[in-house]
Amino acid sequence: MPVYALVGSDSFMQLEALSRLLASLPKDTQRIDLDGERAQLADVLDELRSFAMFGSGKVVVVRDADDFISRYREQLEDYLAKPSDSGTLVLRLPSLPGNQRISKLIAKVGKIEPCEPPKGAGMPAWIVNRAKSVHGLKIASDAAQMLAEFLGNDLGRVDSELSKLALQVDGNVATMDDITRGVAFQREQEMWDMTNELAAGHPDKAMKRWRQLTQLDSSAEFRAVTWLGMWLENVRKALHMRRQGMNAGAIASALRLWPREIQQPFFKTADALGDAGVARAIGLLAEIDKQSKSGIGDAATNVERFMLTLAARG
Repeated sequence: MPVYALVGSDSFMQLEALSRLLASLPKDTQRIDLDGERAQLADVLDELRSFAMFGSGKVVVVRDADDFISRYREQLEDYLAKPSDSGTLVLRLPSLPGNQRISKLIAKVGKIEPCEPPKGAGMPAWIVNRAKSVHGLKIASDAAQMLAEFLGNDLGRVDSELSKLALQVDGNVATMDDITRGVAFQREQEMWDMTNELAAGHPDKAMKRWRQLTQLDSSAEFRAVTWLGMWLENVRKALHMRRQGMNAGAIASALRLWPREIQQPFFKTADALGDAGVARAIGLLAEIDKQSKSGIGDAATNVERFMLTLAARG
């Protein structure tokens, strides 16, 4: 399909949908990531209409595409009336009203995929299904309810805990006792601390924290890309929200930055990276993930290389 719209407020679901889309494309597809706040229409269309130099096609991913659509609505509608067959456009945005012409055009020639987390009673059911389909883990309904109460609908954190439980639970059936023992926020706090050290220009301290984390949690190296990706997504969102005039307290609430003591270091991290640093880091992380999945180096070493490279270019 020539265009996809990943619509919703949940970064985890958007990244999951994007991952499924990329997996359905040829392995040598060239990926271009652009920030919707700064992307120019001419550049996007040039990428979509030109053939990939090295690969069978292109996919252009526009983050925060609501701003991009607002600036170029009529031109995008013209493009969607006759989209290029040499490239795929992916728009990531928080909302897209179905009564808008651009929404109808996307639905006609491509696909609109909702990316909203389940709410209320739907969350435990999502946990049960996610545990079974992705992690090969059976989880009791009362245990799923407890996990939902602990973590809410923060799908990234929930998925991280399910991954951990799948490695730790005897008999592959998680109970309320397993949740009580296994759901701990210490590891995520350590990840926050590690990334803050890295962004602050302390790669030696960041590396020390990473190695301690892999020693304490044998599954850390397999989940590091997800953790780091979610962290970078939050940094990017925080910078965007600040430009929209939101204060630190409102941003922290919207991004669920807790416990409170991580908030100040987080905002210092965001300021240290800036928009350019975040974009560079996302590109580096995508390359590291690709190498790990392709068998180029082991996952833990590749994460270390990502941190060192990011620090060197910061």
